[in-house]
Amino acid sequence: MTQPKNAPPIRRVAIIGASGKLGRYMVQHCLDRGYEVVGVCREQSVGKLDDFADRITIVPGKTDDPAVIREAVRGCDGVLTVLVPWGVQQYASGTAQAVLDHAEEDARLIFSCGWHITRDGKDQYSLAFRVLLSVASFLARLFRFAEIDDQVEATRRIFASDRRWTVVRGSDLEEGESQGLPVWAEHVGDPLLASNVTRRIDFALFMVEALTDPELEQVCPAIVGCKTPSAQAHRGARERRDHGFGRASLAHRDRISGFSWA
Repeated sequence: MTQPKNAPPIRRVAIIGASGKLGRYMVQHCLDRGYEVVGVCREQSVGKLDDFADRITIVPGKTDDPAVIREAVRGCDGVLTVLVPWGVQQYASGTAQAVLDHAEEDARLIFSCGWHITRDGKDQYSLAFRVLLSVASFLARLFRFAEIDDQVEATRRIFASDRRWTVVRGSDLEEGESQGLPVWAEHVGDPLLASNVTRRIDFALFMVEALTDPELEQVCPAIVGCKTPSAQAHRGARERRDHGFGRASLAHRDRISGFSWA
């Protein structure tokens, strides 16, 4: 992945929600690339970052606190944000707004969410998915532990902004060793995504790689693991269809179509 010529190089990255599983994977991926890392997490979760304590700057506090975010993103070329809809106090939208308001003008802003987010209404969801989402949303509101609709509001604000954002929509997640960079499609319902599973470590990898991918600016990719059956089937079908064009031509066509294979 390459950066646009007019974009500042990525040297310093803020990770909003650094103490969670996804956040810690992103911390490691950033450190592996030599980035300076600033991690934001709630005060009670600081201990989860002990393995990185001597290599990153930690800013404790709520991720929807504008003062906390202002301090964390100052001087950062990129911001990776885990949009979690905890509670019923607009936590996700507050976090997104704080990042949009206080990140450096040219910073790359990468946000994570689930497949249920849609930008243009063209995503196609199965009946089972819609029922599960409805039940989960009801139970979350009933027991006041999450507000899924607020994640929708958070992404609405992101989509409406003119910042250099990417909203990465993750499938179901599983643990395990990295399988490589996930592949993506523009809309949920694409056969490429049928397997509906991604390694969490690779979701984090996609987030970090998106920092330097200009083709993902103001795009809302839905991702799936590159080694899943649906991804492999899609690749096989494309290779058969493109037989005779040559490997270089196929790679070029994959790149411009938005698919990347590890």
